[in-house]
Amino acid sequence: MTHVASGAAAARAGVDKVEIMDSWLAPRLPRLPGSGAELRLHDTAADARRLVVPSPGEPATMYVCGITPYDATHLGHAATMMAFDLIYRVWADAGHEVRYVQNVTDIDDPLLERAERDAEDWVVLAMRETALFREDMEKLRLLPPQHYVGVVESIPQIASQIERLLDMGAAYRLDDGAGDVYFDIASSEHFGYESGYDRDLMLRLSAERGGDPERAGKRDQLDPLLWRGARPGEPAWPASLGPGRPGWHIECAVIALELLGDQVDVQGGGNDLIFPHHECSAAHAEVLTGARPFARAYVHAGMIGLRGEKMSKSRGNLVFVSRLRGDQRGEKVDPMAIRLALLAGHYRADREWTDDVLKVGQQRLALWRDAMGLGAGPDGAALTAALRERLADDLDTPGALAAVDGWVADALAGKGEDPGAPRLVADAVDALLGVDVLL
Repeated sequence: MTHVASGAAAARAGVDKVEIMDSWLAPRLPRLPGSGAELRLHDTAADARRLVVPSPGEPATMYVCGITPYDATHLGHAATMMAFDLIYRVWADAGHEVRYVQNVTDIDDPLLERAERDAEDWVVLAMRETALFREDMEKLRLLPPQHYVGVVESIPQIASQIERLLDMGAAYRLDDGAGDVYFDIASSEHFGYESGYDRDLMLRLSAERGGDPERAGKRDQLDPLLWRGARPGEPAWPASLGPGRPGWHIECAVIALELLGDQVDVQGGGNDLIFPHHECSAAHAEVLTGARPFARAYVHAGMIGLRGEKMSKSRGNLVFVSRLRGDQRGEKVDPMAIRLALLAGHYRADREWTDDVLKVGQQRLALWRDAMGLGAGPDGAALTAALRERLADDLDTPGALAAVDGWVADALAGKGEDPGAPRLVADAVDALLGVDVLL
């Protein structure tokens, strides 16, 4: 039996707007004297750093691909989301208004598979893990998106845009009766520019990351699924396309277009999203709007590894944020120590999580708090300028942390007599790095 889901608010409301979920409470964001430097980021499509500033008079816009909520937030999620939190902070410090959208893939095969494995309602599973993710983000003091959007709430808009792609000849139905709709990559003249990958690598990654290159009847093996027709035992939503649910890539394209316009300044996620997810979502958006590039910068964070392997749910080698910051072996880990431990590596680098990495983060936090509790210290304005310079240069957090470490060492050694320096440095560390050092 096919389960037709019809109770969501968006499904009842029609297709005029995307419904918005609750995000999380925003942390304090101190306002620093002066203005920060403009941001340069590594753009995957150009394989080079470029200045990423909004158009004159416009807000800076960012779309980040969020979680599929079938398990708790692990450190890989946290590291990725922190990179885009830093972008938000640097933009805000430079005086830009920021419009930030993040999605939740709250209907997808991995979620259904986990729910079936655990004999749990997939809706309950998604709601619980999304709530835990929001709690983790709040504890780590990430700035929340203005728009936090579930796919389920966006299905009417997604279906409408798939219909447009069919009308444009950029999509097609398979003839096997399953009700599936595919995107024709030939309709995108520039398919492949975002990743720069060759066809053989694209085919391999498509097979590994949710694609179906061997599906019979497709015009091209790389054509991605737009709409999955209803299957027995799976949730489905009514649409003129026929009952079913969206494919993975089209959801992000539509949500971004609905809330941020035809182009965004940054599209972001982990580097495992370079292909096929960001390649395909960019192609969908560009064909729908005629605007290219979809993102002025495609920004990707590295993976966090554990014992030599990427931290992932499929491998089961996860360190969960909620467990780390909770009661573990009789002790609690301060979320700020977790944040500092993750900031110690550059956001684009694949890196290992170890007990020593966490220990260094804890020791650094303790020293920073000791120094910023002093009655005076070295020049706080010079440290603030150094932080701004390092973070504006492709989010150089190792350099930023080293700058603070130097100031802290001098302050603890009794150097510097500026009574306002400790508070200014504490505010700069909070505003730019998101680390609260005030007890």
